[in-house]
Amino acid sequence: MKNQKSALSVIVVLMTLVTSVQVSAQQWIKSMPGYEQYTEKAPHIRNSVKPGRIAADWAEDGKSFTYNEDGKQYKFDVKKKQAEEIGDAPEEESMMARYRRMYAGRPQRGRQYAEETSADKTLKAVYRGGNVYISKADGSDEYAVTTEGSIEKRFTFGTATWVYGEELDQLHAMWWSPDNSKLAFYHFDMSKVRNYYLQYEQTELYDSMNIEAYTKVGAVNPVVDLMIYDLETKKTITVDVRDGQPFDDNVVGHYVYGIEWAPDGTELLFHRTNRKQDIMEWTAANAETGKCRVVVREEWPASFTENHPYMQYLEDQQRFIWESERNGFKNYYLYDLKAGLINPITSHEFEVAGVVKIDEAKNQLYYMARSGDNHMKLQLHRVKLDGKGDVRLTDPAFTHSVSVSPDGKHFIDVAETHDTLPFTQLLDAKGKVVAKLAESDMSKFEELGLKKTEIYTFTSADGETELHGMIHFPSNFDPNKKYPVILSNYGGPATNAVRENFTTPSALCEYGFLVVNIDGRNAGWKGKKMLDKLYGHLSIVEQDDFAEGIKALYDRPYVNKNRVGVFGTSYGGTTSAACILRHPDVFHASVANSGVMDWRNYDNIYTERYMNLLENNPEGYNAANLRNYAENLEGYLMIYYGTTDNNVHPSNSLQLIEALQKAGKSFEVQVGPDRGHTAVSTERMMEFFIQHLVLE
Repeated sequence: MKNQKSALSVIVVLMTLVTSVQVSAQQWIKSMPGYEQYTEKAPHIRNSVKPGRIAADWAEDGKSFTYNEDGKQYKFDVKKKQAEEIGDAPEEESMMARYRRMYAGRPQRGRQYAEETSADKTLKAVYRGGNVYISKADGSDEYAVTTEGSIEKRFTFGTATWVYGEELDQLHAMWWSPDNSKLAFYHFDMSKVRNYYLQYEQTELYDSMNIEAYTKVGAVNPVVDLMIYDLETKKTITVDVRDGQPFDDNVVGHYVYGIEWAPDGTELLFHRTNRKQDIMEWTAANAETGKCRVVVREEWPASFTENHPYMQYLEDQQRFIWESERNGFKNYYLYDLKAGLINPITSHEFEVAGVVKIDEAKNQLYYMARSGDNHMKLQLHRVKLDGKGDVRLTDPAFTHSVSVSPDGKHFIDVAETHDTLPFTQLLDAKGKVVAKLAESDMSKFEELGLKKTEIYTFTSADGETELHGMIHFPSNFDPNKKYPVILSNYGGPATNAVRENFTTPSALCEYGFLVVNIDGRNAGWKGKKMLDKLYGHLSIVEQDDFAEGIKALYDRPYVNKNRVGVFGTSYGGTTSAACILRHPDVFHASVANSGVMDWRNYDNIYTERYMNLLENNPEGYNAANLRNYAENLEGYLMIYYGTTDNNVHPSNSLQLIEALQKAGKSFEVQVGPDRGHTAVSTERMMEFFIQHLVLE
């Protein structure tokens, strides 16, 4: 349930759309109100706007760039300020094809690669049966690096746990040094970690069992170590990841992840935290002795530190740019791998949001920051690496994506808002418009009668924090009618449902609904202290804000406040169940897919990061246990889970089902036989909402 990177989120959405298309419609939906309107309009909404975006490929001298448009390739001469057609555009790879290529051969969710090839492609490290082996690249001359590993005893080398893969992004568990002379690898002692048993293949004649060492909240964690094998001496050392301290909850080195070699190969670099994750150290281990030194230390006692701060080396491979939240907002700092902090580069009370270009010849950094007229509007900034001369180069009224020329004299800017279609311009180094390059075409959008989305503001449940919501309207919207409302939300920490990128309306509106997205105090991009308000109170603070976001619509005459639904998957499933159980006066129908219904059921790395350790916050965990609200159910609830969900285990839904049954409540259950972390089909969900929010 970790926060997804934006690109991966897009891919997941695309795959969800493809999956939903493949599922045949439910039997009742075709006769329900809105179905004909939906089938007429929905297939065309997503491509109803031809966006005025140019993806440019700059020439090395910065004097021209090429781009593709309408099947043709063009070359734009910066000096002449004009483009000429130079041929047919190469066939573009589809998003799905790109996804398949990028993730081909990638381990399954939560797993690590079983083989790693050395940088010179001559050697191969292999994980097998709990141990590490080295061979030539073709598999010959294999020998064992470790022999004590045992899957049965859960004492392994060269692999990690499922939770490390899921929550700490550990796809790798073995790492070759740059000169191929050493191999670093994980060692996990999972002997005291409890197993979770999950029944697979239940639709087959005979089933099977998936057994996973899976640490839930408050349970015992595996002991993790790093080892380094020297191919010349045939000796292995153990890295002192905890500086000689015993493995316990408080030691920094309870979690060890993000492993990589220093560019010169003399040190092994890694992140380490305590169990609470409010201290994170980027640490360097001597490759010969295993002794460690701290390169960067981050602390945030009020809640948690960033797991994977952005870091990028400069050309000397010694200095690097480091992203930190130490002043309450993400900012950039210049460090030296040996000497430590050189100077802050930025010191904003708004968030930086990505390095665009480092021009070392001019001692300049180009970066994006949330310095527009709201936190959702990204702006291009330029600053000296010593922190002087920071300047914003883009219009704060829009959000921007940019491409800076190699010589830094120009940049291509795509500007937009949630209701302003993208347009592309060429700007000079001072941010002055040189040429207009492309505008969006919304003729099909208008032909379909589609309505732009609207962003609104409201005050959070604490009575003081300004928050945002977004409304999607049907194409046949009539302000004189009253519409049922559906909240579509994920709702997890540091996630954002409302954005300033141009957004086509949700196709679900065509069934006759208003669809709403809401950011509560769970929203990212607004600084560390915002998320501190959520800390220790998952399923409470953000859900209260979602209810306030719905109430803020009550004074609109076209909103039917007595017919409000909510749906979501994963954390969104938690959101959906919590909304209807904790705010039965606001929400009247809910579809909760694959949700965590009691945070004690979920993995400890994610949960304790946002909820604190169980012994430190029993009240918060008890308040978030949705079984305690079963008596509150007044509306209509559908619970969905997949029987092979190894992320949010079926026990979550089953526990809530049991509590609702004991409370004598009527509700619906949908099960995905032999399906994992998934959701009920869109057609069945809409049957449910139409039945309970329209027909009844």
